[in-house]
Amino acid sequence: MSQVIDAPPRPAAAAPAVPDAAELAARHGLTVSGARPTLPAYVRQLWQRRHFITAFATAKLTAQYSQAKLGQVWQVMTPLLNAAVYYFIFGVLMNTKHDVPDYVPFLVTGVFIFTFTQSSVMAGTRAIAGNLGLVRALHFPRAALPVSFSLQQLQQLLFSMGALVVILLCFGVPPSMSWFLVVPVLVLQFTFNTGLALVMARLGSKTPDIAQLMPFVLRTWMYVSGVMWSIDAILKDQHLPHALQVLLECNPAAIYIDLMRFALIDSFHADQLPHHVWAWAVGWALLAGVGGFIYFWKAEETYGRG
Repeated sequence: MSQVIDAPPRPAAAAPAVPDAAELAARHGLTVSGARPTLPAYVRQLWQRRHFITAFATAKLTAQYSQAKLGQVWQVMTPLLNAAVYYFIFGVLMNTKHDVPDYVPFLVTGVFIFTFTQSSVMAGTRAIAGNLGLVRALHFPRAALPVSFSLQQLQQLLFSMGALVVILLCFGVPPSMSWFLVVPVLVLQFTFNTGLALVMARLGSKTPDIAQLMPFVLRTWMYVSGVMWSIDAILKDQHLPHALQVLLECNPAAIYIDLMRFALIDSFHADQLPHHVWAWAVGWALLAGVGGFIYFWKAEETYGRG
């Protein structure tokens, strides 16, 4: 008989290594759909869509009152009617016009400038949540939406400024070189408003209920921003805590309103402005504009999902 010697088992052939999905994607130049670009790339993408942003803002402004009989006249009539109501309640009934020269131009300027901020914030809150169809259908930097809504409010303010000039002239406020200060004030306020709109757009995209809360917040903000009354007169006549005085003086809405009054109304003097008012105006614009843009960009890949 032949002797059978048991041979050791032969090792199984090793299975070929299978690259993971990330390695395959990198090898073939594939990227994650909807991934957040770098901040410089995002800024470039937004700049490339500048024509879309302008056209979208103009279209929204044109369509806003398209169903109304008076059409675009309401762009001027709405803030004027608000100013008339505030004049009757605060100027006449509560007599806040006492010791405020040129109270009607003072009030109308405050209403117009605060409405600019108020409308930008409200539009920004709904910028993503109210345009989900557009966000999900097309690929574009989502910041284009809140920026375009802020631009729409700026265009509407410019219509209102024409009416404001007529009011100033009718109430005997003469044109002066200080009117040119309107341009830097509007640039700073637009930057501030856009930053707030970007912040609210991100918050509103995740929590739509914020849109129901914001009117109450904005109304409270309006009452402490010196729209219907003079902050300078209140601080002189009342012995308020120092912290409250600082909050009233450094309130960004009040700063932009007072700067616009200083630019347009001859009886509104420099000594009625807070100390370092231009530094505060620039600081608020940079803080809100740059900070709001980065805050919005951080969640770029999440908008329209879920």
